[in-house]
Amino acid sequence: MDGYDAIVIGAGNGGLTASAGLAKKGLRVLLLERHNIPGGCATSFCRGRFEFEVALHQLSGMGTPTKPGPLRMMLGNLGILDQLELVEMPDLYSVAMPDGFKIGFKPDKNQVIGELKARFPHEGKNIDTFFNLVYAYANQMLATFFFKDPAPTRKKYPDMYAYAFKTAADVLDELFTDPLLKAVISVYWGYIGLPPDRLAFPYLAMIFFTYIEFKPFHIKGGSQALSNVIANTFISHGGTVRYNCGVKKIIVEEDAVKGVVTEEGDRIEARFVVSNASQVSTYVGLMDPEHVPDKVPREMRGRSLSPSAFTLFAGFDCEPDAIGFMESTTFLLKDLDVSDRTLSRMRELPIGNQPMVLSCYDVADPEFSPQGTCQANMVTLKYGKTWLRVPPREYHRVKFKCAEEMLGRVEEIYPDIRWHIEELEVATPLTHMRYLGHPEGAIYGYEQYVKDSMFFQPGRYSPIHGLYFASGWVGDCGFHPTLQAGLNVAKSIVRKLEKEEK
Repeated sequence: MDGYDAIVIGAGNGGLTASAGLAKKGLRVLLLERHNIPGGCATSFCRGRFEFEVALHQLSGMGTPTKPGPLRMMLGNLGILDQLELVEMPDLYSVAMPDGFKIGFKPDKNQVIGELKARFPHEGKNIDTFFNLVYAYANQMLATFFFKDPAPTRKKYPDMYAYAFKTAADVLDELFTDPLLKAVISVYWGYIGLPPDRLAFPYLAMIFFTYIEFKPFHIKGGSQALSNVIANTFISHGGTVRYNCGVKKIIVEEDAVKGVVTEEGDRIEARFVVSNASQVSTYVGLMDPEHVPDKVPREMRGRSLSPSAFTLFAGFDCEPDAIGFMESTTFLLKDLDVSDRTLSRMRELPIGNQPMVLSCYDVADPEFSPQGTCQANMVTLKYGKTWLRVPPREYHRVKFKCAEEMLGRVEEIYPDIRWHIEELEVATPLTHMRYLGHPEGAIYGYEQYVKDSMFFQPGRYSPIHGLYFASGWVGDCGFHPTLQAGLNVAKSIVRKLEKEEK
């Protein structure tokens, strides 16, 4: 019977960095992954001559070598930065509508403000006010949480306290009257999963600040390259990884973890278990009910699952400009409704007038696809529960009907797109559920309502001794937050061991 200091369940972002962080400190670590490759969402797949990026649109938090962001520093400390080839995206994002409206931004504060003022001159003063607030709020958040001010007060950080529990819509409605401007400014809500009237304002502020100041990036080879590098670093520090090996059960005795039982029936002992899976999957699927503390299901009942996604992955037989792809990231809007009606549409099968995002990586990196080609993924958010109700015999018909509808939406902006498609793959919420193992295919973990925002998250600790969580299910979602979550868990375990040795 093998024994380890720690077992990590799942090789997604958080699981990988937790494993690498622990192994780097000399702990004996076993990483178990039921897929045959590392990465979770941070993976790729091949169709024909294309290798498709699964999930990464814009990597946040990197910054530049002269002005490094928190993620660049984190990857440097992990010792993998020099093994990655980073690609800085030249644009922030653009917004396009079928009526011909289009606006684009660069990752530069003055350019964003100037472009907005040029298109919405009647809102000029309020645009200044909004970005002054965004920057003030972000800097106060960084001082409190990143630089860890030991004594934050309302007097020191007035904006953080004043706007912490307001929604994005509260702030937008307070400052602006133009619905088109509000829609343009708020499109990043799609990266978190809740429209502005439900989304906590701190998320909108932080996402604007981090993408403008630390620039949006992609990675040569896609997010799979990042996952491979972290996995290889883990192995180089003595870590052991088993692919095609899921976990059947977490062993708990006397309110403490003792190890796991794999799906192959192997019992493996460890003092610590780090779950990169959801809390739902961990507590409900991997543990006997009598070992789950009463407060755990009570807390989970108070949260709701985020949406999943409906995605088209397309490979084209031409360069991006032949189709009209001039920016790396474009949000496609049909109308300006970002109210509860948007949430209702996300619970329906038809694509309808839902917002979409289209990412063409070849705009920033011409080598991302084979010469003379390009690729893009097109995403809209959908709740998984609706797709679970589709009868199996109807699944493919419904799937391709929705794909046709989505392609028609994209054609309204890029009329020649259909004639250049060489490869096309469709992913539904059930696809995400199957590959990620997330309940209902939820891609953002729990929904980040104001009551569940960064100030109220359950954190990486569990009431069961030795059990930790490292994923977007116990913190913020996205690549940077989940990568950081794994390293935070590793640091917590190392600190606990060091404290015991004293």
